[in-house]
Amino acid sequence: MKEKSKKPFRQRLLNKYRLVILNEATYEERLSYKLSGLNVFLLAALLSLVIVVSTIILIAFTSVKEYIPGYDSTALRTSAINNIETLDSLTMVIEKNQDYINSIGAVITGEATKGEVQKEGERLRAESSSLELKIKKEDSILRGEVEKEDRFNALESASTKVKFILFSPLYGEVTSGFDYGIKHFGTDIAAPTKSPVKSVANGTVVFAEWTLQTGYVVIIEHSFGLTSIYKHNESGLVSQGEMVESGQVIALSGNTGELSTGPHLHFELWRDGNPVDPEDYVLFE
Repeated sequence: MKEKSKKPFRQRLLNKYRLVILNEATYEERLSYKLSGLNVFLLAALLSLVIVVSTIILIAFTSVKEYIPGYDSTALRTSAINNIETLDSLTMVIEKNQDYINSIGAVITGEATKGEVQKEGERLRAESSSLELKIKKEDSILRGEVEKEDRFNALESASTKVKFILFSPLYGEVTSGFDYGIKHFGTDIAAPTKSPVKSVANGTVVFAEWTLQTGYVVIIEHSFGLTSIYKHNESGLVSQGEMVESGQVIALSGNTGELSTGPHLHFELWRDGNPVDPEDYVLFE
């Protein structure tokens, strides 16, 4: 038997075929298509090209690309940088707030601040160094002239030192004054329980809470670097963040807290982070 000669690939690619779809029950012809190997190849290539182009468009112009691992874009980098900057800013704000809270806690507990320690150290060093100086005749004459000038300028210095007027928080007998040596940074004013306690000036309430040692405490921040503190109150009439005016009733005095020894108001005045003698600024009697 003679073998059939194998047709070339081009001839087989151009051979005509017919695709027929029949009804299985009746063998009725429903659809039929004329095909060739070349048509099938071109159709498959076209379909593959459409799928590839559609995938590229989908990735390039939609948000699907963000879900592809390792894919990076300018928008993502910009967003990451903005998030890092925001995180750094929030961290700084939290640190500042924590420092502020710590300073408020130091005021409430009566602890000395860093500025006080430095100021006291400088004063002690100045006093010790002055003892080592030899008194000379020329120095004595110069010192006398300076003291004379200071006496004439005393009134001027006093008038320029205080640039604000403070309202008395409570009128009564002063039972204990300011004493830096024993860390009594305020003035105690005896008063009946539930006497109205008033703000010494316009300001913002930065603290109004109950504490174990000093009872109900109100702290108000004013202008000129002033902060006023009212301790051992029976109750408070303002809340944190509230704006108050000079002379406004902010609390009712009492005898609260472990450190209280009787009905009174413990009033403190701090300027630029350091305690000052309230009696130098306010009249209580």
